[in-house]
Amino acid sequence: MTGNDSSISQVAQSGLVVTVPEAEPAVRAWRDRLDPSVPSGMPAHVTVLFPFLPEGRFDGDTLAAIAEVIGRHKAFEARFEGCGRFPGVLYLAPEPAAPFRALTEAVVDRWPETPPFGGQFAEIVPHLTIAQGQDDTVLDEAEAGLRDGLPIVTRVASVDLMVHDGSRWRQRASFALG
Repeated sequence: MTGNDSSISQVAQSGLVVTVPEAEPAVRAWRDRLDPSVPSGMPAHVTVLFPFLPEGRFDGDTLAAIAEVIGRHKAFEARFEGCGRFPGVLYLAPEPAAPFRALTEAVVDRWPETPPFGGQFAEIVPHLTIAQGQDDTVLDEAEAGLRDGLPIVTRVASVDLMVHDGSRWRQRASFALG
């Protein structure tokens, strides 16, 4: 879900994501080559929270609580007009970023035991990962190749709960924004 996801065990993990199917035509070939989450079934997305709760915690009450937290936020439009970088990572930056951060903060407020990316980073930086674990030459090539496919515009109306079974990511539930 970001460049450092491999440092967090994905077995029996879960995450909350906003899928961005509108990005697939522009990013698919690059993600297929350069993002290790693709072979395990993760679509183009902006992470709301990873890692989240263990899959065994998703009973009816927990799913209802997630729906309530997500439902307090209004649907919104996001544009991806340019790239950003973390060390070894290329991503598309959504604008506005604030509604994504607000979703993350709301989920963490409800489940404080689940800090974003295990607490590895001080700042929440919403992003759609294109490449992970690559050198700058590869990232430069991918960034140049993405320019013609931008901007990408999406309507954010839901957040998906994705679970990883040790080999594949699958959607467990989807929660509508208000």
